[in-house]
Amino acid sequence: MQFFDTHAHLGLIYDDPIERLRVIQEAKQARVNRIVSICNSLHDFEQVYPTLKSVPGIYHAVGVAPSEVTNPGRNWIQIIENNLKLPNVVAIGETGLDYFRKFGDKTSQIEMFITHLELAHKHNMPVIIHNRNAGKDVLDILAERIPEAGAVLHCYSEDAEYANLALDLPIYFSFAGNLTYRNARNLHETVLNLPIDRILIESESPFMVPAEFRGKRNMPSYISSTAKFLADLLEMDLVELCDQLWKNSCRFFRLPE
Repeated sequence: MQFFDTHAHLGLIYDDPIERLRVIQEAKQARVNRIVSICNSLHDFEQVYPTLKSVPGIYHAVGVAPSEVTNPGRNWIQIIENNLKLPNVVAIGETGLDYFRKFGDKTSQIEMFITHLELAHKHNMPVIIHNRNAGKDVLDILAERIPEAGAVLHCYSEDAEYANLALDLPIYFSFAGNLTYRNARNLHETVLNLPIDRILIESESPFMVPAEFRGKRNMPSYISSTAKFLADLLEMDLVELCDQLWKNSCRFFRLPE
C-alpha cells in the first residue's frame, strides 16, 4: 500500500531546505511515495525547485495562484513556459479564482486564469485548479477552455450537484484533510456520488490538517488519515482504495504506475 499526495506546499511547511527533506523522508516512511510540490508564486518555485528537483518521488507544478494576481512577476508567462521544460514538472498551477479574499479584482483574476489554461492547452499539460467562492465562474470558464490533458479541482469544497456538472468535463476531484471533518457533509455526499476513477487525495500541507491531527501543522505523512476516512466512507478496503487512488493520480499526471 502506498499513497500519492497530489498537492503539498512543501515550501510553506519549512523555509529551511534541510527541514523540507526531513518532511519528505518522514512522508516516505509513512508510505507517501509520490508528492506534487505546489508553489503559489514563481518566486517560491525558484526557491523550492532547485533543492528538490532530484529527490525521487517529488514532482512539481508551476504557475501563479490568484493570491498573486496583483504581482505575478515580470515576464511571468514566459517564465512559466520555460519552467515547464524542467525535469519532473508535471502540471500547471495552482491557478483559478478566489473571491473570498478578494485578491485584486475579478477581471484580473479571470484573465490570469484563462492565460494559464491557454498555456496548458499549448503545452498539453494538466491544470491544478483553486476555487474559493468562485464556483460558477470557474466551471463556466473550464467548460469553454479546459485543456485536453484535463484539470483537477483541488481541495474540493463544492457540493455533489456541482460535481455532477463538472463530471461532463475531463475533471478530477481532489480531497484534503477537511474531508475528515464531521461537519463536511457536502464533501461526504459528493464523494459518495463520484466515480471512483475520478477521485484523488492531497495533504494541502501545511493547511487543512485531518481531524486526527487538529492543532498541528499539516504534513504529507498525515495523508493516510484522509485515505482511511475515505475508505470508511466508501465502505472499501483501504488497500484496494489506495491502489485505485494511486492509479488515478498517475493517470492524471501522466506518470508510470
